[in-house]
Amino acid sequence: MAIKKDKVDVVMVGLGWTGSILGMELTEAGLNVLALERGDMRDTNTDTPYPKAVDELKYSVRGALFQDLSRETVTIRHTLSDVAVPYRQHGSFLLGDGVGGAGFHWNGMMYRNLPEELEMRTHHEQKYGKKFIPEDMTIQDHGVTYKELEPFYDFSEKVMAVSGKAGNLKGKIVPGGNPLEGERTDEFPTPPLQYQYSASLVEKAMRDVGYHPYPAPAANASQPFTNPYGVRIGPCNYCGFCENYGCYMYSKASPQTTILPVLLKRKNFEVRTKAQVIKVNLDASGKRATGVTYIDAQGREVEQPADLVLLTAFQTHNVRLLLLSGIGKPYDPVTGEGVVGKNFAYQYNGGINVIMPKGTQFNPFIGTGAGGVGMDDLNADQFDHGPLGFIGGASIRHVRYGGRPIKQAGTMPGEKVPNWGSEWKASVQDAYQRTLTIGMSGSVMAYRDNYLSLDPTYKDANGQPLLRMTLNWKENEGKMLTYIAGQMEKVGQAMNPEKVVKAVRKTGSSWDTRVYQSTHLTGGAIMGTTPKNSVVNKYLQSWDVPNVFVYGACAFPQNMGYNPTGLVTALAYHSAKAIREQYLKNPGPLVQA
Repeated sequence: MAIKKDKVDVVMVGLGWTGSILGMELTEAGLNVLALERGDMRDTNTDTPYPKAVDELKYSVRGALFQDLSRETVTIRHTLSDVAVPYRQHGSFLLGDGVGGAGFHWNGMMYRNLPEELEMRTHHEQKYGKKFIPEDMTIQDHGVTYKELEPFYDFSEKVMAVSGKAGNLKGKIVPGGNPLEGERTDEFPTPPLQYQYSASLVEKAMRDVGYHPYPAPAANASQPFTNPYGVRIGPCNYCGFCENYGCYMYSKASPQTTILPVLLKRKNFEVRTKAQVIKVNLDASGKRATGVTYIDAQGREVEQPADLVLLTAFQTHNVRLLLLSGIGKPYDPVTGEGVVGKNFAYQYNGGINVIMPKGTQFNPFIGTGAGGVGMDDLNADQFDHGPLGFIGGASIRHVRYGGRPIKQAGTMPGEKVPNWGSEWKASVQDAYQRTLTIGMSGSVMAYRDNYLSLDPTYKDANGQPLLRMTLNWKENEGKMLTYIAGQMEKVGQAMNPEKVVKAVRKTGSSWDTRVYQSTHLTGGAIMGTTPKNSVVNKYLQSWDVPNVFVYGACAFPQNMGYNPTGLVTALAYHSAKAIREQYLKNPGPLVQA
């Protein structure tokens, strides 16, 4: 028999970025908020003090901050006719674990959407015609516009002490920034991080070719900053240990360095770790949540009543919990009916490797998580797609992440080199100082047969079905990245290199889950304008169960060329404002179906 706890005003499932944001906003509104986190408690001073924080073997190789896939994972297949198999080792994407979630070990790439991306279907139909969108492509509008989200993008950037340079400030194009971005109300909280030598070369080459480079926005503070919550954030020291690591300098934004120092001290907030939520409990009508059930650290089943249930875990976990709880109709790719699991998307990445003449000294050990040079000339619909025959684009950037000896000591690009021995050593030595990569982070559209569901065979350690991913690459994305790689090769050649080597998968190839690509998984609990086309409304409120809200990238109807955190946090603040100012005064649907 389950242990029953006293009721709280709000229960949150997961304590990463969105959980921390909602916790701050709703405790400030006077509510008693409980966060249930299935992983361990993590904090900067206890988990990542120097030199413990820079253990590459522990964090990058053995994945100390990642989910234990032996207890819970996902299954993956390419097509509806395939039998899915479990994802047993972290490869293509890295699932986080513990307080802070992936926000504890991310790189810090903090972008705003280009305005047309939030109105994807409407924009393309109006500009290119309805027939331009393939029949099996299920892209749609988010249901919220850039103008509506702009104040929340702005606040998120201030919370994170994001470094960068505005390019469109109150409608005025500002030299040095991104002239293609949506209009901003304010400058970035901190100035851009300093360019390294390689970034300076790439910026010049981009300009020489006719593009509009700008300092990439980075949630790595360039100078000391006190955020709106009164938390002091330190300046980045370019140590090169960002992704896979907590930041011992307190300069990379994470829940631990920006929000939790205040939230954890509030008397009306509580976090319980080692609490694996297995179900959202519903009343007899199935239209109202009464709380959640979770498994505690001792393996006991616990019922936690609450008036408001917020799913603030990672994208995959939120979708799985909806399916396990029977909230919303599961998506059927054959009939096209249902919404939960629909529009699963990923990111289609590539790059070009530029090999400079011998004697070049890039000093790659000096690195940041997100600081570098970027451009948007080939992103979203910032270029004419009409004669090209594809939808989407890519954000382009050159960032020096560091030059760590195990995972970042690569051999000469384009050459066949043994994995060990004297030839390998000679190639690493030759490549280390004189190679650079210009990355292409490509968008991925939603398709009828790319979706999420519960696996009929495999279960987790608690006996519950695993989440099944059905996804494969489509011709649209292959054509998109092939075209963009060709344009970026011109940038590489403008640097007067010894050689340029493209690193782009062949059109028609299948998704290879063995090699890391990104952890930018989206969709499955998408937002939209009606219950027929979405799981949640513009405020991320469930159409079916109005006292359930669902956060994170699972709400994206398709994936963009940017990293997801900027949109994830802006949507969370947008939702929190609606809860505080509308829902609490009159609990119920915030948007009429």
